[in-house]
Amino acid sequence: MIKSKLSVAVFCLAFSGVSAQVKDTLAEKMIVYQLPNGGWGKHNSDKKNVDYTAKIDSKLLKIIKANDNDLATIDNNATSKEINTLIKVYSTTKNPAYLKSAEKGIEYLLSMQYQNGGFPQYFPNSAIYRKQVTYNDNAMINVLTVLYNISEGKEGFDAVNFQLKDKSKVALQKGIACILKTQILQNGKLSIWADQYNEVTLKPEKARAFEPMSLASGESVNIVKFLMMQPVTPEIEKSIKSAIQWFKESKIDGYTYNVSRESGNAVRVLSKKEGSAVWARFYDIPTNKPIFGDRDGSVKFNYEDVSEERRMGYSWYNEAGTKLIENDFQKWLKKNKISG
Repeated sequence: MIKSKLSVAVFCLAFSGVSAQVKDTLAEKMIVYQLPNGGWGKHNSDKKNVDYTAKIDSKLLKIIKANDNDLATIDNNATSKEINTLIKVYSTTKNPAYLKSAEKGIEYLLSMQYQNGGFPQYFPNSAIYRKQVTYNDNAMINVLTVLYNISEGKEGFDAVNFQLKDKSKVALQKGIACILKTQILQNGKLSIWADQYNEVTLKPEKARAFEPMSLASGESVNIVKFLMMQPVTPEIEKSIKSAIQWFKESKIDGYTYNVSRESGNAVRVLSKKEGSAVWARFYDIPTNKPIFGDRDGSVKFNYEDVSEERRMGYSWYNEAGTKLIENDFQKWLKKNKISG
């Protein structure tokens, strides 16, 4: 009788623990969307973007179930976004399902890394530009930031198992080595980075028709900021200082770039503004002149020559270099007691 009562008590406690498990609506949806290989896609099998605000009814669930591994990507924050969210939610709910899902996602990231340290935009899908080592839209830097947080036990990633921590430390160092290898030598001087590279040769390449082979200023800002998070080595110091020098020499003074919306459409305007500076999104590697791609694959050296559809449909300038030079770089120098 005593044994029977004890069994019932244990069962009740176990059942109570399960039933009391805190659940988070967003995290639950992310688990449903997770692909068999551990990654996440940015769109579904019906070509529509993943929308975590949408209710998962039977129709949508059928579409999600049809998603396959070829949709797994790190583009548009996919996979890194889900991992970060699941870890954050786990830290407050302690729901083991969220940690398990995040760790499966981390395994996916580790599996997609090339031996040279780079990460493709998609994996295992290697069609067209998807297999290139990709900095575009901060894809690789988002992944390396996840690996950095795992390695350092930051942002809730101290919960990740030790095996993944050890693997992440190795992958992180390979990724940093790849960053240093892919910084482009321009006329004998280190400059910044391209958006994408051949996965074998690590030579810069073009991607979509309007994304020519070029130096990419916006993505390079975030690459430099990522390097500033790392312990200083002679190679990293040289890389950062060289990139900062390029930003100083390549800014376009007296302009600002504003993006607004009218009738649901983006309106992008480059206008004069004293005391302000912008950088073109792309720079020609040999000449360092701003360049602009178009839908037909042509490359223009004049912003006004770009078709209106591409001019309004793509961000061609940014102002991120100003904060990098005046704020981030100065803090990095001071923190590490390095002379400018």
